[in-house]
Amino acid sequence: MRTLSAKDAKYGFGRLIDLARAAPVTVAKYGRPVVVVVSVEEYERLKALDELGRRPEAEERK
Repeated sequence: MRTLSAKDAKYGFGRLIDLARAAPVTVAKYGRPVVVVVSVEEYERLKALDELGRRPEAEERK
């Protein structure tokens, strides 16, 4: 996973968007990771997986 500093992400926002469309990008502040930027498609995929895990039948399988 690629990492950008918060400063680089701020001043190169277009580049951050381009990178995040291809793969998740970690944004670090003072050398520590603080957020991950993902594409809309990846966000929707993760949301769908989360919804699957919250279905009542998932509780019955536990």
